Amino acid sequence: MRFGLFVPQGWRHDLVGIEPARHWETIRGLAEHADAGPWESIWVYDHFHTVPVPSEEATHEAWTLMAAFAASTSRVRLGQMCTCMSYRNPAYLAKVATTVDIVSGGRIEMGIGGGWYEHEWRAYGYGFPPVRERLGRLREGVEIMHQAWTTGTATLDGDYYQVDGARVYPMPLQDGGIPLWIAGGGEKVTLRIAAQYARYTNFAGTPEEFARKSDLLRAHTVDLGTDFDAIVRSSNYNTVIAPTEQEVQDRLAAIEARVAPYLGPETTERFMADYRSDGALAVGTPEQVVERLSRMQELGMTYGIFYFPEAAYDRSGIELFEREVAPALA
Repeated sequence: MRFGLFVPQGWRHDLVGIEPARHWETIRGLAEHADAGPWESIWVYDHFHTVPVPSEEATHEAWTLMAAFAASTSRVRLGQMCTCMSYRNPAYLAKVATTVDIVSGGRIEMGIGGGWYEHEWRAYGYGFPPVRERLGRLREGVEIMHQAWTTGTATLDGDYYQVDGARVYPMPLQDGGIPLWIAGGGEKVTLRIAAQYARYTNFAGTPEEFARKSDLLRAHTVDLGTDFDAIVRSSNYNTVIAPTEQEVQDRLAAIEARVAPYLGPETTERFMADYRSDGALAVGTPEQVVERLSRMQELGMTYGIFYFPEAAYDRSGIELFEREVAPALA
C-alpha cells in the first residue's frame, strides 16, 4: 500500500484555536514532517468554507497551498482531494497546475471532481447547477487538461467550455502530463470519465462500496477498451489511532471537546459520527487498523490517504501510524 497524508488547512475545523499568523508555520511543519517520512504524498481539500457548517474559522485555498508546498518541500507529491472543476476555468487551471509542477520539480497530482458544497458555490457566485451539468463540466474540463498536458494546446467547443488554441507552455515536467485522479463514485458518469482518463481513482473506503465501485469501473474500462489494471484505486480515511482502545476513546473525546465550542452540541454529534461509525476503518489500535485495511488491500485499494484531525495539535497519532501501521501494509 502507498500512503498519503492530509495536511490541515482549516476546512474541517482543524486549525481552531491557532492564531492565523501561525497557520502557515503549522501547515508547513506538517508538510516538512511528511517530506522526511514514509509518506508518498500530501493533500489538501479544495474548499472555501468550513464543514460541517460554514463559519468564520479558517479555510485556506488549495492551489495557493500547492504552490507553497512546491517551494517548501523536496520529495513528497502534492495533491488536492479534490479540485472542483467549476471553480476555475479548466484551461487556466491546466496552466496553474503546470507552473506548480515545474516549481515542484514534477511532483503535482491533479485530483478533480464535479463539486458538491452548495453553500460555497452560491456564496462565490457560481450558482449551483444540477448534477448533470456539474458532471458535464467535469468531463469537458478533463478533456481540456488532457489535451493541454499531452500536446501543449487545447481546443474544445463544448456545451460548457469553449477554448480555442489555449497554449500551455512549457508543458508539465512529468511524462504523459500531470496524473489525473478522478474523485467520486458516480456510477454512470464519474466512473466512466475515470475509466477513460484516470491514472488514479478515489472512491468509497468501505469493503462493500469499494468492491461495487471497482466492479463498475472495470465494466467501463471493458466498454471503452482501456486498461483497468493500470488505474490505481485509492480511498480516504479519517484516522484516530492509539496503543489501546481506551486511549482511542480519550483521543476522540479530546477532538470532540476542541470542536464543540465552535459547532454546538448537535453539529458536534454529527461531526464526531464520522469517527465513531462502523465505516471508520482507520479509528482504533494499530492492530485493528492494519487488520481492516489489509482487507481493503485485498480488494484492490492500494493507495490510502489519511486524515488525522489532531494533526495541528498533536503528531503522536501520525508517528504511531508511521511506526506500526505503514510498515505492516507497505
